[in-house]
Amino acid sequence: MAMSSGGNSGAVASSPNVTPMIDVMLVLLIIFMVVTPLINAGFQAQPPSGINLKSHPEENEDQVLGIDAFGQYYLNKKPIKNETLADQLKRIFDARTSDKILYVKADRNLDYSKVLDAIDIAAHNGVRVVGAISDQQPGTESTVAGDLPNTGPGKKP
Repeated sequence: MAMSSGGNSGAVASSPNVTPMIDVMLVLLIIFMVVTPLINAGFQAQPPSGINLKSHPEENEDQVLGIDAFGQYYLNKKPIKNETLADQLKRIFDARTSDKILYVKADRNLDYSKVLDAIDIAAHNGVRVVGAISDQQPGTESTVAGDLPNTGPGKKP
């Protein structure tokens, strides 16, 4: 309760004490400022780039295996333990009847043997087709028939 120095000593002040609420809001703001970039970070890799690449926007049912520069696996942008990759792929692709395609998005600085190891694990656990994801080289446009010009990261068709 707030105390007043006035002559009316028995009256109760009716102003709310918002200090605890402001403290809580500041703590929440700081937490969100720290956690939000970590949530958005997820899988970070710079895939190899090329010229005349056919654009393929990711769809919800696509299965994408990411491999970062350190060899860590990410399945659909969620980090997984490397030793559980075979079990998870088997579970996903055994449940599918038609579309057994796995897209691999690996960092350009990763040893190719690590990519081959992942493809080998996928081939032995229900994946029939493996597609590699790469980016169009900056400053170039695809001349593939049927491909839309100016499509790429950050550009709308």
